[in-house]
Amino acid sequence: MPKMKTNRTARKKFSINKRGTVKRATAHHSHNTAKKSPKRRRNLRKMNTVDKTNVMAIRRQLPYG
Repeated sequence: MPKMKTNRTARKKFSINKRGTVKRATAHHSHNTAKKSPKRRRNLRKMNTVDKTNVMAIRRQLPYG
C-alpha cells in the first residue's frame, strides 16, 4: 500500500499535541493591529485549539501528525 500524502497547507496551519488535540493560530492578528489594545494583541498571539467538530477533518489531512 502506498504512503498517504499529507496536505501541505494543513501541515503549515495546524499541529497535533501528544493528547491528540489540534492547535491553531488565533485569527485577526495579521493586520489592523494599531487600533487593537495591547492586551488584545497579546492575547491574539496565543495558540487556540480547534473545535471538536473539525478535528476529524484535520486528522485526515495530517495522517502522520
